[in-house]
Amino acid sequence: MSAPPFSISSEAINRIAEISALLERHNIALEGEQGLKLRKANRIKTIHSSLAIEGNTLTEDEVRDIINGKQVIAPLRQIQEVKNAIRVYDIYRELDPFSEKDLLRAHAIMMEALTDDAGRYRRNGVGVFGENGLVHMAPPPGRVPILMADLFSWLKDSKDHLLIRSCVFHYEFEFIHPFSDGNGRTGRLWQSLILGQLNPIFEHLPVENMVYSSQQEYYDAIASSTQAGESGPFIDFMLNEVLKSLHKSIKDEVPNKVPDKVPNKSETALLRLLSADPHLTRYDLAARTGISESGIKKIIANMKAAGWIERQGSNKNGYWIVHHRPDA
Repeated sequence: MSAPPFSISSEAINRIAEISALLERHNIALEGEQGLKLRKANRIKTIHSSLAIEGNTLTEDEVRDIINGKQVIAPLRQIQEVKNAIRVYDIYRELDPFSEKDLLRAHAIMMEALTDDAGRYRRNGVGVFGENGLVHMAPPPGRVPILMADLFSWLKDSKDHLLIRSCVFHYEFEFIHPFSDGNGRTGRLWQSLILGQLNPIFEHLPVENMVYSSQQEYYDAIASSTQAGESGPFIDFMLNEVLKSLHKSIKDEVPNKVPDKVPNKSETALLRLLSADPHLTRYDLAARTGISESGIKKIIANMKAAGWIERQGSNKNGYWIVHHRPDA
């Protein structure tokens, strides 16, 4: 097994810490009646987003109508794409993201009646073309089974954080381009499944929706990684999208307890100090501001309640994550 080439930037390390902290504090309930409603609404949005990226012109309302068994007047291929996607997301929880067999199973359903080799790796060469011609020539077809087996072996055995593994897998999958068609939608689905192993919240925040809102940046990140010969730029992009989606979801689901609050002079001073050095203790802050430790404790409690800062790790060895950065 050879590990795919990738680098982890300081920005990526910071994003992993921020994402992990948010996941520890927040989780969207996916059980009961409310959970069913969330999953249904999310499925419509996810199917629409992933297929729209591939050029499907059906609206969210039309996708909803197909899911509900209503007749829709549209090109037959586009309707078939939606019906196939519905079947794949129906078995979402059955799919093992570490199983190559399940990947082929999902592709077979996703591309049924759309391509002659659904569920099988391609047997011809393929290239990815942009407005200015060839962007990427995928590896020859004879190498695809070996490359995919190596990729799944690395995914299962690697000790890297699941956030990193999900991004590396997604990029490498698109680089290999293992299928004659349906690579984009399958690759995005698979990163969502991998992230679901980290936290079930990603069933509610799938990669498909993240990419749909930043399509050009997504393709730019893939191109940058291909040019660099490793997936570092794509990792940075995807981790930023995950963090943005988490913040948005938390904002939508958990209203700010102090929506109109603005930092006062003391709070602004502490925010600036913690932004510059997140490892400062209450003792350090008291020494630098002249405020008593008990006063610092009270101010920090208010800032945490407002959602401006949060503590990651222990009191002794942890650090602060600053969400509200004051103007310099």
